[in-house]
Amino acid sequence: MTPLADLVSHLDCELRVAGIPDYPGAVNGLQLANPGEVQRIIAAVDASLPVIEAAAAGGPGLLLVHHGMFWQGTQPVTGPFYRKLKIAMDAGLAVYSAHLPLDIHPEWGNNILLAQSIGLIDPQPFFEWQGIHLGLRGGWRGSRGQLAEAFGNAVGGRVHVCPGGPENISSIGLITGGAGSEVAKAAAAGVDTFISGEGPHWSHPLALELGVNLLLGGHYATETFGVRALAAAMGTRFGVPWSFIDQPSGL
Repeated sequence: MTPLADLVSHLDCELRVAGIPDYPGAVNGLQLANPGEVQRIIAAVDASLPVIEAAAAGGPGLLLVHHGMFWQGTQPVTGPFYRKLKIAMDAGLAVYSAHLPLDIHPEWGNNILLAQSIGLIDPQPFFEWQGIHLGLRGGWRGSRGQLAEAFGNAVGGRVHVCPGGPENISSIGLITGGAGSEVAKAAAAGVDTFISGEGPHWSHPLALELGVNLLLGGHYATETFGVRALAAAMGTRFGVPWSFIDQPSGL
């Protein structure tokens, strides 16, 4: 067994959770403690009830998630929220969440790992927000169809393609998750193609009007990279077995 405090201290430092701004419901860091020992690490995208039920079945451990338990803000400890807490606590399951700190991490981040998977050339910081950069931009050589194929292979599923920009792509802006609504700012930044996970309906016609390609691979699918990489790295460092719970939303 490994002390929970050691794992949390290392995660807090490596992910810089205290210094990276985020949305109020993210509550980055340790969200739920356990009695203090960890014998396994479990990774998942969301701290949903089905995920916590599956994770708790294996006994004491640390659940690493991208979307934690408090996205809806303050809420009564009743219904599914009560069940999540009770199941986790009864099983000795701690929960640690890292949202933007994991998205933008230079080694384990969703952005860099997706960028590497599609072959983005010379990734650089992209899309400034509250003093940090939410994504990456870089070069790419190939057609829109080739990019859609590479993107689809990376996320293991269908990619929505809005062909608003050039067929032959040279510059890409990339932000994993739900950044499709930022297509106008991406276009203004000078990229000819914007990649994200999901966006609202109006992001498609807007991309056509702005003359930029918009490729969406799914919010969930673009954010499985980080938690897997983080769990693997922690498992290796601390000599703890790790696993991944796949609970796709289809969105």
